[in-house]
Amino acid sequence: MVDPSNFCPVSNETVIDAYEHVFAPWVKDLGLSELAVSRGQASARLPANPKLNFSSGAICGQVIMAAVDTVVSLAMFTTDRSPKGTVYQHTHLLRAAVNDDFLVEAKVLRFGKATAYAEATVTFAASGEVVARASAEFAF
Repeated sequence: MVDPSNFCPVSNETVIDAYEHVFAPWVKDLGLSELAVSRGQASARLPANPKLNFSSGAICGQVIMAAVDTVVSLAMFTTDRSPKGTVYQHTHLLRAAVNDDFLVEAKVLRFGKATAYAEATVTFAASGEVVARASAEFAF
């Protein structure tokens, strides 16, 4: 079992290694790329992939929520404190996610003694139009 604290704080130099070692294989199957972090922030590209779509052609909400949780987790890992995991996530799916790659951006809003709060936005890569917004809480 990998100890996530071995990767804290995550930097742009270590984000790929942390991503490869910490997250489950099915999370990596989402294909997140262009991972970037700075203190309290993270971003990634979620590429369009027919394997992630409903029969309608839209990426399903579970994929978007998993991508958000992953990117928010990376933002949490940019501190000296190793998160224990997500305790709450609320996601507003604002429009159908179709025909484009998506950018997922997360920002830690506040660190408390035992939890931290973050927000995330998912946008179409080409237009910047918002697809989803989320808020999350992590335990430490």
